Parts: sequence; C-alpha cells; structure tokens
Amino acid sequence: MHKEKFDNLVKIMRKLRKECSWDKAQTFDSIKAATIEETYEVIEAIDKKDYEELKAELGDLLLHILFHSVIAEEKGLFSINEVIDSISEKLVRRHPHIFSDVKVENNKDIERNWEKIKMSEGRKSILEGIPKSLPELQKATRMQEKVSKIGFDWEKKEDVWQKVIEEIEEMHESEKSGDKELFEKEMGDVFFALINYSRFLGINAENALRRTNTKFINRFNFIEKKLKESKKSIMESSLEEMDKYWEESKKFF
Repeated sequence: MHKEKFDNLVKIMRKLRKECSWDKAQTFDSIKAATIEETYEVIEAIDKKDYEELKAELGDLLLHILFHSVIAEEKGLFSINEVIDSISEKLVRRHPHIFSDVKVENNKDIERNWEKIKMSEGRKSILEGIPKSLPELQKATRMQEKVSKIGFDWEKKEDVWQKVIEEIEEMHESEKSGDKELFEKEMGDVFFALINYSRFLGINAENALRRTNTKFINRFNFIEKKLKESKKSIMESSLEEMDKYWEESKKFF
C-alpha cells in the first residue's frame, strides 16, 4: 500500500512536468532556493512542536526531492529509484555494527567508524562534505563535531571556557588598535570558541540563537502592540517608553 502511494506521487510529479507550464519551466537552479526554504520550514515546525504542520512541511520537502529527481530523470542523469538505492546502500555500508559483524562499545565508536568509512569512500579530508553554502554558525558546529569524532578536541569543558575568556580578551585588545580587520578576525575567534563551549554543554548553538531571535521578535512585537494601543507610532516613541514595554514583555516571553 505504501509503495502504491509513493508510486502515485511520482506519477503526479511526472504528469505536472509534462502538462503544467510552470512546473515544466523549472530547473535545478530555479527551485533550489525554495528547496532550502522548505527545509527551514520543517525546522520551524519542529521548533514549534506543531506536528500537523511538520507533516505538511515534510510533504513539501518530499515534493522537492521528487521534483529534482524527475528533472534529473528527464535529462538522463538518474531516477528517483537510483536516489533510493543510493541512500539504502549508504546506510547499510555506514552501519557495519548493524548489518555486519563490527563491534562497537558506544555512540562515540559509531561516530568514529562513520568518519573512517567516509574517508575510505574517497574523501581527502575529514572536513570534506560540509556544504560551503551552510550558514557559518552551523558550519562551525559541524566542523567541530567532525574533528571531535577522530579525537581532535579539548578534554575538559573548563579548558574550553578558558579559551572563550582568552578570545574575548584578545578581541578587546584588538579593538584598541583601530584595525577593523584584526577586530573582525578576533571577534570570529570569540564566536568559534563560544560555539565550541556550547557543544561541550550539549547545546546546539544554531538552536540557541534561533530561540533568542524568536524571543527578541516576540518582545519587540509586544512593544509595537503596546504603543499601537496607546495610539503612538514606534517612530515617535522614546527609548524610555520602549524600555518600559520591553521589561513588561519579559513576563510573557
């Protein structure tokens, strides 16, 4: 039954490519931004714990996977079946402790084996495979996670925190020099060290920042709402008025 549903979805996508002028006009490049957008909408639904929305957004993401696959099929590059075969083979190959006789003691062993297998597949660097277009915060996290799997890591979180303090001090010193490029470099080092510390505490830095951004949006929207109720424009308001509502918003967000 599930195979029939999937096959029917593929047929719908192929029909749209043949008969809908908009769908027919699309290319890998024209829909790639929307593919990224759909991925972020999946994440947003997870953050909100809205599982009905998550169901719908996963459907939209699946549509994009099929869209790209059908375009590739038309060009004679690959089919959706080859996409499925590829990921199935990869999952089996990279989980020898499940599908073979490899023994592991814990999740760290599993992660270490995963990286070793990827290197045996032809990668030249542990860091290979991290998308260049990934947001820099996320990229830093992934780099740190990857090198940690092969033992290139701090031993104690206290040492990482000391590194954060050290980088902050260096940033302050560089500010005095008036060299903006140096200051930018040192600030980048602070961010990198903080992301490392977050990882040691089991906190995903991207998620942490997204929660703070959401909190800021909610609190600032509260200010705008209160000012509107007072028949005042945000542009006409003083900092003191905005600060008053900001403090009030903390009761709710």
